[in-house]
Amino acid sequence: MTKQTDTAEKGLESHIAHLLVDTNGYLLRENHAYDNVACLDSVLLFEFLEATQPKSVAKLKTYHKDLYEQKIIKRINDQIQAKGVIEVLRKGITDGFTDTKLQLFYDKPVSNYNASANSLYQANRFSVMRQVYFSPLNKKSLDLVVFINGIPIISFELKNELTKQNVEHAIKQYKTDRDPNEELFRLGRLMVNFAVDTEEVWMCTQLKKEKSYFLPFNKGYNNGAGNPPNGGIKTDYLWKEILTKSSLTDIIQNFCQLITEEKEYLDEKGKVRTRKEKKLIFPRYHQLVAVRNLLADAQEKGSGQKYLIQHSAGSGKSNSISWLAHQLVGLHDKSGQNNIFDTVIVVTDRRVLDAQIRENIKQYQQVKGVVEAITEGSKQLKQALEEGKKIIITTIQKFPHIVEDIGDLPGNNFAIIIDEAHSSLSGQMARKLNETLSKLNLDQATQAELEEDLEDILSMIEVEDAEETITGEDLIRVLVKSRKLLANASYFAFTATPKNKTLELFGVPFQDGDKTKFRAFHLYSMKQAIEEGFILDVLQNYTTYQSYYALLKKIEDDPEYDKLKAQKKLKHYVESHEHAIKKKAILIIEHFMENVIRKKRMGGFAKAMLVTSSRANAVKYKKAFDDYLLKINSPFLSVVAFSGEIDGQTEASLNGFSSANIPSEFEKNEYRFLLVANKYQTGFDQPLLHTMYVDKKLGGVNAVQTLSRLNRSHPLKKDTFVLDFANTAEDIEKAFKPYFESTILGEATDPNKLFDLQDALDNFQVYTKEQVFEFSEKILANVPVDQLHAMLDTSSEIFRNDLAEEQQADFRAKVKTYVRLYIFLSQILPFENPYLERLYIFLNHLQNKLGGDTPIDLAQGILDNIDMDSYRLQLEATTNIVMEQGEDLKPIPTDMRGGSSEPEIDRLSNILQTFNDRYGTQFEDADKVRQMAENIANDVAKNKELISSIQHSDDQNARITSDKVVGEELLKHITTNFDLYKLYSDNKEFKEDFSAMMFGVVKELINRGINAQK
Repeated sequence: MTKQTDTAEKGLESHIAHLLVDTNGYLLRENHAYDNVACLDSVLLFEFLEATQPKSVAKLKTYHKDLYEQKIIKRINDQIQAKGVIEVLRKGITDGFTDTKLQLFYDKPVSNYNASANSLYQANRFSVMRQVYFSPLNKKSLDLVVFINGIPIISFELKNELTKQNVEHAIKQYKTDRDPNEELFRLGRLMVNFAVDTEEVWMCTQLKKEKSYFLPFNKGYNNGAGNPPNGGIKTDYLWKEILTKSSLTDIIQNFCQLITEEKEYLDEKGKVRTRKEKKLIFPRYHQLVAVRNLLADAQEKGSGQKYLIQHSAGSGKSNSISWLAHQLVGLHDKSGQNNIFDTVIVVTDRRVLDAQIRENIKQYQQVKGVVEAITEGSKQLKQALEEGKKIIITTIQKFPHIVEDIGDLPGNNFAIIIDEAHSSLSGQMARKLNETLSKLNLDQATQAELEEDLEDILSMIEVEDAEETITGEDLIRVLVKSRKLLANASYFAFTATPKNKTLELFGVPFQDGDKTKFRAFHLYSMKQAIEEGFILDVLQNYTTYQSYYALLKKIEDDPEYDKLKAQKKLKHYVESHEHAIKKKAILIIEHFMENVIRKKRMGGFAKAMLVTSSRANAVKYKKAFDDYLLKINSPFLSVVAFSGEIDGQTEASLNGFSSANIPSEFEKNEYRFLLVANKYQTGFDQPLLHTMYVDKKLGGVNAVQTLSRLNRSHPLKKDTFVLDFANTAEDIEKAFKPYFESTILGEATDPNKLFDLQDALDNFQVYTKEQVFEFSEKILANVPVDQLHAMLDTSSEIFRNDLAEEQQADFRAKVKTYVRLYIFLSQILPFENPYLERLYIFLNHLQNKLGGDTPIDLAQGILDNIDMDSYRLQLEATTNIVMEQGEDLKPIPTDMRGGSSEPEIDRLSNILQTFNDRYGTQFEDADKVRQMAENIANDVAKNKELISSIQHSDDQNARITSDKVVGEELLKHITTNFDLYKLYSDNKEFKEDFSAMMFGVVKELINRGINAQK
């Protein structure tokens, strides 16, 4: 009888183990060789030591005699516990009794010509062991463990879809069944733990039970998450590419690192303290591949090359840059004799990168003074270059000097790494650039091309509300072009959102039909970062003001909704220019208080950004925000950010602290609104930013970079929200398309659909209203998670047993739609019906139990890992909780202002209605008041002084004249309508509103009269 294929996980385990042995040259070890107290395969360890270092071993045996093995094992374990396995493998150990050094692992030499180093590297014993009983306390076993010279470095839990288990179950096994207190699972003992099935690989460097943080280690498919089909097992790259001897050696020597970070926290007294935390970093797949490919290409082609690395936010660029910088320093040509680069220059705006790179280099090279940060200016830079410092870290502002100095050192080769040059460029910097370029000897064609580029840049800088922000990226492009890519320098440009011109200069050309196009050398897309859960999709809850307004109009007469004052204010929003900012400020603050703070988004810590169209508007908004926040006694404050000064006012004078302190002050809890004009729209990382209000036209890269300020992940962030006054959804979709195949347009959202869905779902009878209530109450009561599972299991049983297959599919789809729709609508509409909220919470958990083709949502954590605190917080406020792929909104065109052809009488009626709503006045004879207002408007419009002022003066002066004339005319009507005059005299805000609206109507009447005479 022929033996059948083993489709269980044992079959996958056997397949991987045999491939490692047959193809990669590993040794297959029996599991009884593992000593789970010493955490070693000691037979293999001593075999390696005796074969490679016989003299040292003989010396140790002479001194320690029979205790020789015991002493070595103890020393190895003490050192691993103190420093971690990576450093011990890299640097070996020293026996203190005899001052004898033992190497535990030999690195691969840079060249094969070094025969003795090569034979030592070949003597390393790479081995694999199946079913490893890791604990002396029980009989639990790991599916596979990889060892180097008898020291365990990687563990694996394997699952096979054919047995109805997948990578999610492997992760759950690590979280629930692998005790982090076991010696093998202590931080730094293993390099990484892999959860593997035939579709995906996930990794974790520190097991912490439910808090274990697993990251994807996948190739990506169609620029998204997952792995591509390859005609075999989709995850076989793990054992075929990553676990080869040379690849694993490279990871140990050049990538993996145990670092110590300083974390801030609040003590019981509310003081900020710092504590040190150790963290083990293992590269993600795209980081490893990008760095390796860049090094291979640079080794092949030498200096004088250019590379564009398009890695999205959330890709871990700081680590990628650190790894690349340190390895470029040691990069040899193929002979192994010569370094390709003398100096690596990192151009960055991130302060953190300086410290990170130093820390990184320190781990690999015991040479002081390798890294130099340029803080003093060009003199220090020139000196560092001449002294041959290996790594120089400098800012974008000093880049023009670098380009100049490199040209003066033709004998040296440079690698220039440019990190996300997205900070906006000032006119002063652009002029400095112009000076630098004028000193260069350029041919006429280059000079003409650069002058055109510079003219574009300077003209864009002067335009405050330009849709495209001019950034450091433009500066670098012009400078690099100016030097015709010097043969002694290679450029490595990292950016998430390259502009077209940058792609053209740094990208890889390829033919598409008869056109030459350009692509990045390596891509980790925004789509993949979102699907893998590293950043949030800011388009999920993107809505234009028109859509928002239309939704509120739609629900006006619906008894299911609470008609809040905020909606009334929104409905009657009057966009007369001078009032627009004041009114929008109130609308923004009220939206934020109602839909973000009251609903406890991000546990109540959420912050907002307002993007304004000019510096003058930013200043006006700052005043409007401060006035209104004070008026409503809000505990929250705003911060404004713009460059230079407006009417003698600066950031410092308006904020009360220096410009440099804006990021750190905005960290504080009381600062919730950041009002910006061409500042902090790029490269600004503040994970608590949750909501954005956009009052500026945005286009192209600028739109992507600006909205991406919201996408940084945070343990409390489940969603984001954008309210856009200035752009259409089509504009934004068009801007995002090149960077992420995302669509944000769906059909117009009807709130009634939510009630229809609720009704339809209830009628399936998979759950009862009582169960929904009980489930949400249990979450509030913080019951053990198994009780929640029991309730969900009851409903999922009914779903499986009582519904036909077609009904199951229908129910599943409706659950998904309900959850999405509720998330979106709850950000806009204040539901008064708590059942909708409870049902949302229940269905959001139930959907995980219904099977179907829903992708594994590992990034959000497995069902068991419910953040009870945030659920309770938000349930108590009867609001929204978790973000999923949200449903999209097509804007419903609504003319907020009513066309300009609207007769004045109707317009005045609207104005008076607005006054009634806003100020609670009930004019007894509305018609009479309207008539009077019309008469005043007509009389004011005949005033010669005002007509002349409107014709020959600016709006500001004309408005002063208008207000004076309106006051005089109103006084004439004191006997006809005393109520109106009293309100005008006593209520400042009413007077301001009435005067502004009168000015709008009168100005139109006068202009129409002037035009009619022409």
